[in-house]
Amino acid sequence: MTSGDDGQEPTGRVEHAPAVFLSEPVRRRTAEIAAAALPGLPPAKVPSKLRRYLKFNPSKRAKLARADIAAELSRGDEFRAGVGQVLGSTDAPLVRAINDGEAVSAMTDPVEVAALAYLLRPEGWRELVASAAEAARAAPEAAAAAPVDEEVRRRLAAVDKENRRLRGALEDQRSAATRLQEDLRRARRGLREAEDRAAKTAADLAAERGRIKQSDSERRAERRRLENEVASLRAQLEEVRRAGREADRLADSRLWLLMETLSGTANGLRRELGLEPVADRPADHIADERCAEPEARETEGSRGLEQTDPQRLDHLLSLPNPHLIVDGYNVTISAWGETLTLEQQRNRLVRGLGALAAQTNAEITVVFDGADPIFGAKPSARGVRVLFSAKGEIADDVVVDLTRAEPQGRPVIVVSSDREVADRVRRHDAYAVPSPLLVRRMQHG
Repeated sequence: MTSGDDGQEPTGRVEHAPAVFLSEPVRRRTAEIAAAALPGLPPAKVPSKLRRYLKFNPSKRAKLARADIAAELSRGDEFRAGVGQVLGSTDAPLVRAINDGEAVSAMTDPVEVAALAYLLRPEGWRELVASAAEAARAAPEAAAAAPVDEEVRRRLAAVDKENRRLRGALEDQRSAATRLQEDLRRARRGLREAEDRAAKTAADLAAERGRIKQSDSERRAERRRLENEVASLRAQLEEVRRAGREADRLADSRLWLLMETLSGTANGLRRELGLEPVADRPADHIADERCAEPEARETEGSRGLEQTDPQRLDHLLSLPNPHLIVDGYNVTISAWGETLTLEQQRNRLVRGLGALAAQTNAEITVVFDGADPIFGAKPSARGVRVLFSAKGEIADDVVVDLTRAEPQGRPVIVVSSDREVADRVRRHDAYAVPSPLLVRRMQHG
């Protein structure tokens, strides 16, 4: 490794300073010092070849990068100057003494002095490098030429023995360290295997938890479905029970009414056999066949009453447990349609039926059409059931349904001048009475 200073004389002619040759120990020490100072350089000033050595420790860096550092130091002053600046910033006593040109102790290693002088380049550094190199060469020769007495030999032998003992202990320590490293590698390998097993177990556990959660969700969904189905079945059962209770109640009502009718019919069976009263009597037939001029028949007080006879309604109401069903507007419009409003007509009819209910033991029901808007309060009277047909229904159909619902054998009287209604109720064994009879009965009642 060589290096030189550039100088300029007053005449302007440039002369090159003589090269400086470094011995091998000085060159090696220079590389070691530069390797130690390398991390202190700014990243931009670190040569590209040396950047990969920054991650190593100083001793390993000096060993691996020695040749590249020597090449960079011999190539130019930029890298060497950067290293010198790093060394100068350390403020070490030896560095400060060399930079200030102070005398260096004789006990100082000349190789160290020569290497630092080469890197720091203080004034007179060439002479300092040369003298230090000379001192480094003379030291081994002086040591070889100096007489060695017996005491020195004994001490050297003791030192050598101690060195051998220390080397053996070092070898033992190295062997133990090797075993420990092997044990450490096995322990790390076992740890990795245990971590792998733990990770696999954790994954299996997570999968099992997911499966259990899915099963629990399905179980909950199935339970909700079954609960809904049970609730639906319970609702259906309750509906069936309610319908059964309604049917039983209706059947009981019909049976009670029938029994009441039968019990009343037992006393009136001689007067009424469940047939429509007729005008003719057996005596009338004998008179027609056997007599030349039969007497005119007196119907006054007889059981053969005409349908338009007012007494016929009284006779029917005297039957056991009768049910009087009135076609409301058919009665009111024919009687008071030209003089009263619908509300007044309804009120007058219901009041008259209330008086009739108080005079007889009949069950009375009046049905009005509910398709048109109803103005005013709903009429009411004691003992009178007032009904309005639902939307889309007519009173005629409600009257027929009421007749059909009654048990066979109970006297049912339907008041309506509508021929179709009269024909329909007769099919259910009901008595049809024209509306004027009811009106006259209420007026003379």
